[in-house]
Amino acid sequence: MNVHFNVTTMTTENSAILVFKTNLSSPECIDKIRTVLDQDPDILQWNVDGQDKDFVLRIVAIPTLRSQAIIARIERAGYYCEELD
Repeated sequence: MNVHFNVTTMTTENSAILVFKTNLSSPECIDKIRTVLDQDPDILQWNVDGQDKDFVLRIVAIPTLRSQAIIARIERAGYYCEELD
């Protein structure tokens, strides 16, 4: 389904890739965070790997977006979110 990255943050000139372990285990969970992530202009693209045991959330964002901001947003929506090393 999706590729699992072993890096926490990989920065290119125009974007950063942030990778998180979550408990977004169903389409319903993903729908609940969709609005939060889709409305953020700093997030260019995102997806959740439902095949991975860690339900990996991968975000492509502007380089200045910090992982703590994503974690806070996901947790405010009622879900677990931990940055992967």
